[in-house]
Amino acid sequence: MALTVQVQSPSMTGFTAPMTAAFSAMFGFVVGNAFGNPWIGLVIGAIVGAGLAFALHALPLKRGQGRLVSIVAFAIVGVVLGGGGGAVAGAIIGAVLTWFVYWLDSGDYRKNVPIYYTAGQTLWHNTFMLICGLIFFFLIAPLIPVMWLSFNAEDFFTFTPEMLAFKAEGYSLKHYRDFLGTDEWMVPLKNSLIIAPIATFLSVSFGTLAAIGLSQSHVPGRQAIMAILISPMIVPLIISATGMFFFYAPLGNWIEANLGLSQAFVGYVKVILAHAALGIPFVIITVTATLVGFDRSLTRAAANMGANPVTTFFRVQMPLILPGVISGGLFAFITSFDEVVVVLFVGSAQQQTLPWQMFTGLREQISPTILAAATILVTISILLLATVELLRRRSERLRGLSPS
Repeated sequence: MALTVQVQSPSMTGFTAPMTAAFSAMFGFVVGNAFGNPWIGLVIGAIVGAGLAFALHALPLKRGQGRLVSIVAFAIVGVVLGGGGGAVAGAIIGAVLTWFVYWLDSGDYRKNVPIYYTAGQTLWHNTFMLICGLIFFFLIAPLIPVMWLSFNAEDFFTFTPEMLAFKAEGYSLKHYRDFLGTDEWMVPLKNSLIIAPIATFLSVSFGTLAAIGLSQSHVPGRQAIMAILISPMIVPLIISATGMFFFYAPLGNWIEANLGLSQAFVGYVKVILAHAALGIPFVIITVTATLVGFDRSLTRAAANMGANPVTTFFRVQMPLILPGVISGGLFAFITSFDEVVVVLFVGSAQQQTLPWQMFTGLREQISPTILAAATILVTISILLLATVELLRRRSERLRGLSPS
């Protein structure tokens, strides 16, 4: 029989309205600062927040209706104060404040905490979640202006009045056309798409084998070997790049002199091997984490049925550890695709990758096309990380764990 806990709604005058007023005052302070009067904005924000709490509590509106009305009202105020940009900001503020009011007024702030928590413990739990949310916001926030400015119709790194007013003439895809239509950017992109997949394949192959070997308890010195293999994640990248330069430079010269291979081909080989070395630690860590819950009796059962080690690996082990292998491969791909320091040390102009071209563009000529390239890189990284999360959840389901 399920136990149902009734959460009592808090007092409007003693809790919901004052908390909403304090929360809204922060938005008022920011908006007031934009108009040169932060303290007046703080006072007005507190009054508006308290009034919104009483209004949503008193009006016979459902949550969806109340949110819609609040968003529209704040958007109208935003239009009056700041045009199109003010409308967007007002709608966002209205949505956040309305959610906060309903979250407090309905007692939802206690739903995700144990019923025996005191008021102080509940406050700390929600404060901790707020701190985590703010950290996440400040990590993500710098990407938003970069992606926004990539649609600038002018060759500027600043927002134009037309962009802030959300006028159509302020936006354009010209920087994306420059990115996709010139060899200056397409050749580095092609190099990145050649180097990253091959380096990822090598990282996954060697990293998976190393993780499986190091997961065996009879391997001597496996802790020391593990520390050495994941050292590229710990050692500063400039140190790793310097060491790779002194290792691969004479190796490349020897290959050119004795095997007769072209300088361009040897350059690709050096960069690919260097990127593979950077990606192997990610594969080792993710595959090792997957092997923690692996049932060793399955491999023994396969051996008893006559399967050789290769067949056992591909038919028994690989399907179960595949999410970890793919996750490590995606991290290795992102590492190779976004890496610039090692390429500067190990590669040459013929192996110029997309991050190298972006770095050169920032140093020698400021071109807004860099913003379009950065947006494309961020989008690819987001898609790959979303894939990693889906694989993580699938792995937990296969291991009998509920995804968090």
